[in-house]
Amino acid sequence: MTLKFNLHFFMASLLLLIIEICIAAFLTGGFIRHTFGDVLVVILIYCSIRSFIEANPIYIAIGVLAFAFTVEFLQLFNLLDYFQLRQNKMANIILGSTFHVSDLIAYTIGTVMILAFDLKTTQWTP
Repeated sequence: MTLKFNLHFFMASLLLLIIEICIAAFLTGGFIRHTFGDVLVVILIYCSIRSFIEANPIYIAIGVLAFAFTVEFLQLFNLLDYFQLRQNKMANIILGSTFHVSDLIAYTIGTVMILAFDLKTTQWTP
Protein backbone atom coordinates (compact mmCIF):
# COMPACT_ATOMS: atom_id res chain seq x y z
CA MET A 1 0.00 0.00 0.00
CA THR A 2 1.40 3.37 -1.02
CA LEU A 3 0.17 6.92 -1.15
CA LYS A 4 -0.25 7.93 -4.76
CA PHE A 5 -2.67 10.43 -6.26
CA ASN A 6 -4.99 9.06 -8.97
CA LEU A 7 -6.72 11.80 -10.93
CA HIS A 8 -9.31 9.49 -12.52
CA PHE A 9 -10.57 8.15 -9.21
CA PHE A 10 -10.48 11.65 -7.73
CA MET A 11 -12.64 13.05 -10.53
CA ALA A 12 -15.03 10.11 -10.18
CA SER A 13 -15.22 10.81 -6.43
CA LEU A 14 -16.15 14.44 -7.03
CA LEU A 15 -18.81 13.52 -9.59
CA LEU A 16 -20.29 10.86 -7.31
CA LEU A 17 -20.30 13.27 -4.37
CA ILE A 18 -22.24 15.82 -6.42
CA ILE A 19 -24.73 13.13 -7.48
CA GLU A 20 -25.15 11.92 -3.88
CA ILE A 21 -25.71 15.49 -2.66
CA CYS A 22 -28.34 16.03 -5.35
CA ILE A 23 -30.08 12.78 -4.43
CA ALA A 24 -30.11 13.75 -0.74
CA ALA A 25 -31.24 17.31 -1.43
CA PHE A 26 -33.91 16.78 -4.06
CA LEU A 27 -35.35 13.30 -3.58
CA THR A 28 -37.35 12.28 -0.53
CA GLY A 29 -38.11 8.69 -1.42
CA GLY A 30 -38.22 6.03 -4.07
CA PHE A 31 -35.76 3.64 -5.66
CA ILE A 32 -33.11 6.23 -6.50
CA ARG A 33 -33.00 7.69 -2.98
CA HIS A 34 -33.24 4.44 -1.02
CA THR A 35 -31.46 1.90 -3.18
CA PHE A 36 -29.45 3.49 -5.99
CA GLY A 37 -28.01 6.03 -3.53
CA ASP A 38 -26.74 3.14 -1.39
CA VAL A 39 -25.13 1.51 -4.42
CA LEU A 40 -23.44 4.81 -5.28
CA VAL A 41 -22.23 5.58 -1.76
CA VAL A 42 -19.93 2.55 -1.57
CA ILE A 43 -18.64 3.38 -5.05
CA LEU A 44 -17.98 6.94 -3.81
CA ILE A 45 -16.08 5.68 -0.76
CA TYR A 46 -14.07 3.23 -2.87
CA CYS A 47 -13.15 5.91 -5.42
CA SER A 48 -12.22 8.34 -2.65
CA ILE A 49 -9.83 5.83 -1.14
CA ARG A 50 -8.37 4.88 -4.53
CA SER A 51 -7.82 8.60 -5.22
CA PHE A 52 -5.00 8.63 -2.71
CA ILE A 53 -4.05 5.05 -1.87
CA GLU A 54 -2.60 2.50 -4.24
CA ALA A 55 -3.28 -0.94 -2.84
CA ASN A 56 -4.80 -4.24 -3.82
CA PRO A 57 -8.30 -3.32 -5.07
CA ILE A 58 -9.76 -6.44 -3.47
CA TYR A 59 -8.55 -5.34 -0.03
CA ILE A 60 -9.96 -1.85 -0.54
CA ALA A 61 -13.30 -3.30 -1.68
CA ILE A 62 -13.50 -5.60 1.34
CA GLY A 63 -12.67 -2.69 3.66
CA VAL A 64 -15.31 -0.45 2.09
CA LEU A 65 -17.94 -3.17 2.27
CA ALA A 66 -17.05 -3.94 5.90
CA PHE A 67 -17.32 -0.23 6.75
CA ALA A 68 -20.73 0.07 5.05
CA PHE A 69 -22.02 -3.05 6.79
CA THR A 70 -20.74 -1.77 10.14
CA VAL A 71 -22.56 1.54 9.76
CA GLU A 72 -25.73 -0.28 8.72
CA PHE A 73 -25.58 -2.71 11.65
CA LEU A 74 -24.97 0.16 14.07
CA GLN A 75 -28.40 1.41 13.04
CA LEU A 76 -29.84 -1.65 14.78
CA PHE A 77 -28.51 -0.22 18.04
CA ASN A 78 -30.01 3.25 17.52
CA LEU A 79 -26.65 4.99 17.18
CA LEU A 80 -28.32 8.34 16.51
CA ASP A 81 -30.27 8.12 19.75
CA TYR A 82 -27.16 7.12 21.70
CA PHE A 83 -25.32 10.25 20.51
CA GLN A 84 -28.51 12.35 20.69
CA LEU A 85 -28.38 13.09 16.96
CA ARG A 86 -31.86 11.90 15.98
CA GLN A 87 -33.01 15.48 15.25
CA ASN A 88 -29.86 16.32 13.27
CA LYS A 89 -30.81 16.05 9.58
CA MET A 90 -27.21 15.78 8.36
CA ALA A 91 -26.45 12.94 10.81
CA ASN A 92 -29.58 11.15 9.64
CA ILE A 93 -28.48 11.45 6.01
CA ILE A 94 -24.88 10.39 6.60
CA LEU A 95 -25.38 7.62 9.17
CA GLY A 96 -28.89 6.57 8.22
CA SER A 97 -31.64 6.10 10.70
CA THR A 98 -33.02 2.60 10.20
CA PHE A 99 -31.57 -0.81 9.43
CA HIS A 100 -32.63 -2.47 6.17
CA VAL A 101 -31.36 -5.74 4.72
CA SER A 102 -31.94 -4.20 1.27
CA ASP A 103 -29.22 -1.65 2.09
CA LEU A 104 -26.75 -4.48 2.70
CA ILE A 105 -27.65 -5.90 -0.70
CA ALA A 106 -27.22 -2.49 -2.34
CA TYR A 107 -23.80 -2.04 -0.69
CA THR A 108 -22.72 -5.46 -1.91
CA ILE A 109 -23.89 -4.74 -5.47
CA GLY A 110 -22.08 -1.39 -5.52
CA THR A 111 -18.87 -2.90 -4.17
CA VAL A 112 -18.90 -5.76 -6.69
CA MET A 113 -19.61 -3.30 -9.52
CA ILE A 114 -16.73 -0.94 -8.71
CA LEU A 115 -14.31 -3.77 -7.99
CA ALA A 116 -15.12 -5.46 -11.29
CA PHE A 117 -14.73 -2.14 -13.11
CA ASP A 118 -11.44 -1.38 -11.37
CA LEU A 119 -9.96 -4.81 -12.03
CA LYS A 120 -11.08 -4.68 -15.67
CA THR A 121 -9.78 -1.19 -16.43
CA THR A 122 -6.59 -0.86 -14.36
CA GLN A 123 -3.44 -2.88 -14.39
CA TRP A 124 -2.87 -3.34 -10.70
CA THR A 125 0.36 -5.01 -9.68
CA PRO A 126 1.31 -5.89 -6.12
